[in-house]
Amino acid sequence: MKTAKDFPVVCVGGSAGGFDTYTRLLRHLPADMGVAIVIVFGYDGDGAEALCGIKEVGGITIAQKPDTAAQPDMPESAIASGCIDFILSPEDIAKKIVQIAHAVK
Repeated sequence: MKTAKDFPVVCVGGSAGGFDTYTRLLRHLPADMGVAIVIVFGYDGDGAEALCGIKEVGGITIAQKPDTAAQPDMPESAIASGCIDFILSPEDIAKKIVQIAHAVK
């Protein structure tokens, strides 16, 4: 029996221009992946701070490649935090999420 602790959760954060990124990401994720997917918005340094908190408790963090973002400020801020494991395009983020989700099952 799976417990809440065994259930993978994917948190996707965004800022201005994030709708296109969400669309690109979600189109490349399978519907039956078996994970929850908590979409959040932040302001200023909120996203980078949250990523560091996720990293501190053992989570895996991914930032969008700034050159693929409509507004690169948020991914640049996240990358500058030093708390990022992978820097990928939205499509490659989807692939990495699938890879990680399959590894934890």
